Formats: sequence, C-alpha cells, structure tokens
Amino acid sequence: MRVILIQEVKNLGKEGDIVEVKEGYARNYLIPKKMAIEATPGNLSQIEKLRKKRAMREAKELEEAKALQGKIEGMVLTFSKKAGETGKLYGSVTAREIAEAISATVGFEFDRKYLELPEPLKDLGKHNVRVNLGKGISATITVDILPEETAEKQGVKES
Repeated sequence: MRVILIQEVKNLGKEGDIVEVKEGYARNYLIPKKMAIEATPGNLSQIEKLRKKRAMREAKELEEAKALQGKIEGMVLTFSKKAGETGKLYGSVTAREIAEAISATVGFEFDRKYLELPEPLKDLGKHNVRVNLGKGISATITVDILPEETAEKQGVKES
C-alpha cells in the first residue's frame, strides 16, 4: 500500500515522502496515529504543500542552529571541583552540568544530547568539548576545571 507520510517516521521516511508499506502497518498504525495518509490522487496533489512546509521548517532549524553556533563557539566554561594531589577530581564534570552552564549563559534550555562527551571529565585543566547542533553544524567550547582552592583565590563561583 502506498502512503504519504505526514510526519517523519524513523526508518521509513520524512514528511511528504511517498512510501510503500504493508497494508496492515498502514491501516493499523500509520493512519490511525495520523503519521500518514493513503496515497490517493487527491492526496497526491497535497504532497507539494507538505514538502514546502518541511523545507521551511528545515530552513528555520538550520538558521536557529547557526545562530546558536555563533553564541557558543569558543565559549569558556569554568568549573570549580575538589581534586586530589595528582589532578584527578573527586567527582566529575558531566554533560548535564555543562549543558546547565550553557543554558545559563545563552538564556534558554540547552539539551545535553548535543554534547559529544563520551565520558564525564575527571581531570583538572582545559578540555575541548565538541557540540553537534545538527544539520552539519558544530561548535567547540572549552571547559576549564580548576581545583576549589585556586578557584576561591581567583573569585570563580563553584558550579
């Protein structure tokens, strides 16, 4: 059965795509959940409208990603943590803490899923963290982790 996707369906297609699926999948899942409509001649004429809508949304998302990239590219975040003599932290700086610090700086909610941080940072010093904003746009921020004693002397707030 041919259907027109009304929204993006993982592993199937994007909004406005015409796909061939099994009849049961279309009638019992896609159509009732308003994810797709049957590909009738009347509905096929509406496909161009769906594609324009998708193109406008993607252009807006790209513009927002570029604006966010401009705000966070080269950003330096400073954290104060307890550390041992060897420079190892007693805890760690997690992606959640970094995302919260970025949110506080840019003024809106920043999701940690954009951070490319395979594991929490556990050493003192400067660390470069890549931020993948989607649509092929990325930025790099610097996370500077100072021991609490040094940070207190420099007047850095504990994060």
